[in-house]
Amino acid sequence: MARETPRVVRKEQVQRLYRDFRKAVLASTANEIIRENRTSLREKVEVLNVQIDNLSRKELLDRLTKGVVFTPNVDHLMKLQHDPTFRQAYEVADYKICDSQIVLYASKFLGSPLQAKISGSELFPIFCEHHKTNEKIKIFLLGGSEGIADRAKERINRKTGREIIVEAHSPSFGFEKDEIECQAIVRMINDSPATVLVIGVGAPKQEIWISKYKNQLPQIDIFMAVGASIDFEAGNKPRSPDWMSNLCLEWLYCLWCEPTRLWKRYLIDDLPFFWLIIKQKLNLTRR
Repeated sequence: MARETPRVVRKEQVQRLYRDFRKAVLASTANEIIRENRTSLREKVEVLNVQIDNLSRKELLDRLTKGVVFTPNVDHLMKLQHDPTFRQAYEVADYKICDSQIVLYASKFLGSPLQAKISGSELFPIFCEHHKTNEKIKIFLLGGSEGIADRAKERINRKTGREIIVEAHSPSFGFEKDEIECQAIVRMINDSPATVLVIGVGAPKQEIWISKYKNQLPQIDIFMAVGASIDFEAGNKPRSPDWMSNLCLEWLYCLWCEPTRLWKRYLIDDLPFFWLIIKQKLNLTRR
């Protein structure tokens, strides 16, 4: 019986087969990565060069297991136009959530509507309610004038039915400029069992503080900058009525409550927002 002549495989054929194999492996790997990370992909809406996450409340609460949450409003967006330190601090945010009905309407005007307004004062209580039976969530509360954080802690823990707030601290006025006090706060947080840091000392202080010290807080999974929320939860300040918030008049209520502190912000600093939004709209229509 005659022997079969061995088939000669050319070098070019081997190289082509190898290239095809590599392409198949890379395509398979890429598809797997996309599948694994699909839930983490988020639509974003650009408002004045800030990419705001387009999430509903439920989507945010379901996704938020780790990361830094900032809540851009009109005042944030205006400060970000000219404050490089604030802009740099904003880069650490994993979530940027719309904090303003005006920003929400601006996104609609720009043609990319955001799903929801989720202010810090809304997010903080619903976060606590969402995790009231989740023993892994333990919150360190930082902010408010003397005694306010402790009062908020007591009220929130009573509402949730457990010690979800494990520690509370009201820093001194101007604490962010005192490195000794800041390091004492870092030690306080690290010595606590907290896995979440909620800080409400006003923008841009709270965002800059998180940016500067987050890497010194390895046990903290979630950082939230929530503005006046601690005062609201303590009952120290009243929230604006819902009807005023829905009509974009929350700023007017705040101005009425604190005219000396807020008149310049609302009546001078933030007014150019509307012109900048019009400019962004015109630029978009030219593309």
